[in-house]
Amino acid sequence: MTAPVQRGVQSLVLLGRDAPLWLAASVLRAALAPAGVAVTAIELPSLLYPADVYATLPGLEALHTRLRLDEAGLLRATGGAFSLGQNVVDLLGTRPPFLNAYGGYGAPIEGNDFFAYWLKARGLGLDVALEDFSLTGAAARQGRVMIPDEASEIYGRADYAYHLPAIAYAAGLKSVAQRLGVAARTASHIAIERGEDGDITALVADGARVPGDFFVDATGTDAALIGRTLGIGQESWRAHFPADRVFVARAQAFAPVPTYAEIRAWDRGWTGLYPAQAATHVVHAFDSALIGDEQALQAAAAASGLALGDAVLRPSDPGRREQPWAQNCVAIGAAACALDPIHTLDLHAVQLGLVALLTYFPTGDAVAPSRAEYNRLMRSSFERLRDYQAAFYACAPFAGPFWRAAQAAPLPPALAHIVDTFRARGEVPPMEDDSIAADHWRALLIGLGIAPESYSPRIDTTDPEAVKARFRTMLGFVKETVLRQPMHAEALGTARG
Repeated sequence: MTAPVQRGVQSLVLLGRDAPLWLAASVLRAALAPAGVAVTAIELPSLLYPADVYATLPGLEALHTRLRLDEAGLLRATGGAFSLGQNVVDLLGTRPPFLNAYGGYGAPIEGNDFFAYWLKARGLGLDVALEDFSLTGAAARQGRVMIPDEASEIYGRADYAYHLPAIAYAAGLKSVAQRLGVAARTASHIAIERGEDGDITALVADGARVPGDFFVDATGTDAALIGRTLGIGQESWRAHFPADRVFVARAQAFAPVPTYAEIRAWDRGWTGLYPAQAATHVVHAFDSALIGDEQALQAAAAASGLALGDAVLRPSDPGRREQPWAQNCVAIGAAACALDPIHTLDLHAVQLGLVALLTYFPTGDAVAPSRAEYNRLMRSSFERLRDYQAAFYACAPFAGPFWRAAQAAPLPPALAHIVDTFRARGEVPPMEDDSIAADHWRALLIGLGIAPESYSPRIDTTDPEAVKARFRTMLGFVKETVLRQPMHAEALGTARG
């Protein structure tokens, strides 16, 4: 993850707060240090509260590895937990629960994708859930952590993610950044200096001038550099998302700690439970036109079945910055794209931005082509994240006014194409710059009740008895493999006796 850098950029200055700031500073410093680029991070006052949690996707583990961040130490220091997916529960009972597990589902048969065989078998009466063919899905149901090995990798992907209490995680990333050589400053007031060409030349942090050649805006929805200073507007995605308010709160920890998150749908919103070692973090999304704040907090307690504390109310206003890179400034995370809380994609968006920035980092005077390609790529990547999140609402079979409004919302054209193709053929059409695996798309759409009308005809050449035998072998392998995996407490190093 190194980027060639010429004399054009010798100093990089980041402005922001919390995990997005320190993750960006760490990644950029690690990649650019060999080229002699100095990295300074200016930290604004935190917006985090004790109830906040970063629920990640599996890709973050690879980024931690690049930063030489010890996983056991991270989970010990933060009180975090492993997560193998998200279980979706309809509290009104109109649909059975389903687990959207991280990792793959099934193994190929005669070189063909497993999912088509499962679709055909289900149409013929197979009563085995898709998640039962997933190593991570089966492990999650048993409270185990699926640790990939050579045999499991041959069968299919077995990924895991984390639930990381946000304050402790941000502090840990700050330590990593400083260890890597990032110069860290704190500031409560920032002034911005700009040159005649419109580029930012320096930030003045509480009176101290910090010059730079290139700047990163990690200030979240404030967008202090890309929005307030450079005036880049935001395209609203409000029409696709019914929730405009979000409560975050804390409750007692589950015993034992589950190895998955749970999304509980109720008639006027949804409640997410994100288990960690010392507490269960609760996210409650709702439409303020349907229910008041106090009632929503009561509903969150009822939906979770837990006594809530440390509750914080925030607005939710999804949308994308029209240009995440303008002049000599790149916005990452919520400064570039504010996402809906469903599926907890915030740090994933930060990671996408950092990977793209290192790919197109300015290496000389001809910056415009790199800037244009970065903006194109991020525009497309953010749209794919929006479509995945919007699918949860648009295709939801749940009852109640919140969900009726969601079902009536317009679908983005690309999402409409995905849903139509899946309903017709059981296939997820590959979309450029989509960072969500096809397995996760399929598990989501099947779980929400979309029944494909057909499947790829090429699988009809496979002998049905051979398919049955392969299914039995797969289910046996999943069972045997999962039983060898550690229970969650053991994997966290907290097992007793």
